[in-house]
Order: sequence, then structure tokens, then C-alpha cells
Amino acid sequence: MNVLDSATRLAAQAFLTAVPLLFVVAAIAPHELRDQFARSVQDTFGLSGDANSQLSIVLQGTGDPSDELRQTTGVVGGLMVLISATACSRAMQRLCERAWGLPGASARVAAWRWIAWLAAWLVMIGLQGSLRTGFGLGLWLGVPLLLIAEIVLWWWSQHLLLAARVPWLPLLPGALLTGVALSVLTASASLYVPRALNHSLDKYGSLGAVFTLLSWLITLCVVVALCVTTGAVVAREPWAARRLGTPSVDMPKDGPPPGGATAV
Repeated sequence: MNVLDSATRLAAQAFLTAVPLLFVVAAIAPHELRDQFARSVQDTFGLSGDANSQLSIVLQGTGDPSDELRQTTGVVGGLMVLISATACSRAMQRLCERAWGLPGASARVAAWRWIAWLAAWLVMIGLQGSLRTGFGLGLWLGVPLLLIAEIVLWWWSQHLLLAARVPWLPLLPGALLTGVALSVLTASASLYVPRALNHSLDKYGSLGAVFTLLSWLITLCVVVALCVTTGAVVAREPWAARRLGTPSVDMPKDGPPPGGATAV
């Protein structure tokens, strides 16, 4: 699977998607939506100090830009998001296909799925803060809600990006592993990310924050790559395949799928 290579590429594409997305949100979204995104990111990573201030400037702005500037930023930012989003979606699709030993789906079949996957994650990011607090009712409700949402989203993501070539049930082990692992990892993010970001900003400026964010994204993507791949391996074990109805997936006759995938 070349986990580190796949995870690094996925993290880079995620970063290229996230940065333009922040500018688009800051440029064209209503004030209430910008506040919701800012609260979600702050709650997820426990941001404080300089890192929190930088996030507020990017997402919420420091003033009221003119309509012309807002429209220009929105068009340019929207095009950047569209281009980088499809690259990120394709990277995630290739990861899922490698895990299951499937050939790449044609662009005609997969193109709309790339946009749908990004849109779903955009909604998830916006709702994450509310889910984490149980919509104001407390962590006793928020933690289970967030865990269920993560599992469902990763279950649906695999099915979507694999173009429905693998049935739902065999995808469940990967969704469970990924959802649980990411929930634990993001829950512990507040212990490391705010401190590391503030230290990087103080010592190296914005460039330091870029390296810190990329390091964290690579960690998340390594976890995703390991969990999705492990889930595919578990689902093809004889005892699990009988219960989940896992189809027989044969590797192409000329070798593994493009991208250097090998048997795990």
C-alpha cells in the first residue's frame, strides 16, 4: 500500500484544498456560517492565543470588504477550491482502490463523486463543533454523536469513492476502524496542536504554522490509510467474508493497480 507515500500525498492535497476553502468561506459565506466554521475548528483543536487569532482573521475577517473585492475573491477562491478539491478526492479514491485491489474508475463515473465527497466533508466540518458539544446538551451526548457521524461518513465515503463496486457490509470494518481512530486522535488534538501552532507562530511566523499543520495532516492521513487498508484486509478474511458477503476481488493480470499498490 505504500502507506506513508499515500498518506503524504493525501495530506498535501487536503492542505491545498483547505487553504483556498478558508479564503472562500471568509469571502462569500454569510457571517453566521463563518462563525459556525470558526467555532467548529476552535472546538476541534482547542485553539487559543495567536493560532486562534489567525483563524479568526482568516474566517471571520477584520472588516467589511467591498462588494467588488468580495466577488473577485469568491470567484478566484471558488476556482481554486474546485481544482484542488478534485485532486484531494482523487487521492482518497486511489487509496480506497488500492486497499481493495480495484482498477481506477473512469472520470465519467467518478467526477460527480469527487465533488459530493468534498461537500459532505464541508458539512461535517461545519457541524463538528455542535456535534462535539451534543448541540449544547454536553459531552455525554456529543461524544457518541461525533463517533457515529465519523463512522457513517467514512462508511459512505468508501462506498461513494469506490463507485459502489464493493457492497456496503464489507466496507463496515474500515469505517469502524477509521471512525474510532480519528475520533480518538482529534479528541487528543487539543493537547498538542494549540501548543505546537502557537510555538511555531512565535518562533517562525506563518511558515512555521504551515509545517505544523502539514505534520498533523500527515498523521491523520497515515491513520486513515492504515485503517481503510486494515478494514479491507479484515473484510476479506474467510471468517469475515462469509458474514459480510465480501465479493472476490482479483488483482489485475498485469500486476497491482497503478500507484505501486501491493498485497498487504
